[in-house]
Amino acid sequence: MDRRHFLSLVAAGAAGSGVCICSSFGDRRKHPHLKIPVVHVTDLFRPHIDPDDHWDLACVYALAHLGDIDLKAVLIDYPPRKCDPDVLAVAQMNFITGLAVPVVTGSSVPMQASGKSGFTLDSTDGNAVRTLLTVLRQSPSPVVINVTGSCRDVAIAGKIEPELFAEKCAAVYVNAGNSQRRGKQEYNVSLDPAAYAAMFDLPCPVFWMPCFGQVQPGSVGSEFATRYRFRQQKILPHLSRKMQNYFAFVLGKVETSRWLQYLTGPNDEKLLAEHGARYRNMWCTAGFFHAAGKSVTADGRIGPVNQVGDAGVFGFEPARISCSENGHAEWTIDETVKDRYIFRVRNVDHYPSAMAKAMKLLLTGLP
Repeated sequence: MDRRHFLSLVAAGAAGSGVCICSSFGDRRKHPHLKIPVVHVTDLFRPHIDPDDHWDLACVYALAHLGDIDLKAVLIDYPPRKCDPDVLAVAQMNFITGLAVPVVTGSSVPMQASGKSGFTLDSTDGNAVRTLLTVLRQSPSPVVINVTGSCRDVAIAGKIEPELFAEKCAAVYVNAGNSQRRGKQEYNVSLDPAAYAAMFDLPCPVFWMPCFGQVQPGSVGSEFATRYRFRQQKILPHLSRKMQNYFAFVLGKVETSRWLQYLTGPNDEKLLAEHGARYRNMWCTAGFFHAAGKSVTADGRIGPVNQVGDAGVFGFEPARISCSENGHAEWTIDETVKDRYIFRVRNVDHYPSAMAKAMKLLLTGLP
């Protein structure tokens, strides 16, 4: 599939109509050349800062296991003090799914300083950027990049080789920011504001997924924000034993490096019940589905974008977006724009429950 054809399918998905990128779950396992290549960029740490990242990691692995995406690499942000990149979680998901996805750590150098601080692709600070560029260069079809943490490594890579991004990057999903004009700076933006601003200058399609936005009086959420929440007991008891242990390992902040023995051991029912009663905020799920050509109905069913159509609880609108180096984005819906989109909740009342049900359905597909 050439880049122009692929991007036309992505644009059709954004509009909620047209040709679908894929059919149903599992079909692509028999046709590996049809899988969408994906790079997952995340702030996945241990001990966790927010375990939503571990739920996200499970979702992208589930999509890979079910045959809809080809997960090429996991890039983990350089961590703040008191935690490390959670490579154990990646090892666990590789073991559960039988995949062998590489994991690398991102740059410790902010984007603005990268050109002044001795940053090179040959240094350890360049591992993630080098890996991303290699994936783009070697992939026979355009690559989707999901950014669920800092934008730093993707921004630096785009700055180093813009022509490569123009040719081989199918889309970047940017899970960061606040759609409310002049709103408070969101956490992922604060990690590297200049890198976040650079996302909107990339020479490839950008799907902006603001984490927060203005909530209208009487509404359960914002129309232009991805956030939803669910009680973890709605999903955890329905997962396989290994997947329950995967979540217990991070949620309980288990102090052991024996990740495989813990994964294959007995369930900690008390710990799972304790954390199951707690709510979990989520932001990125819709982007994973959309990148795989999927949408979600009001009752939580997952289907191809072109079949779900306007019945989907979320979509994307073409938008003109600009962003200052301090991370404040300005935007307006503009039907003439062809390669910039903003996330939109089409059914505010049903979006949270629908996304939770869809995630449950997705994760129960893991062994």
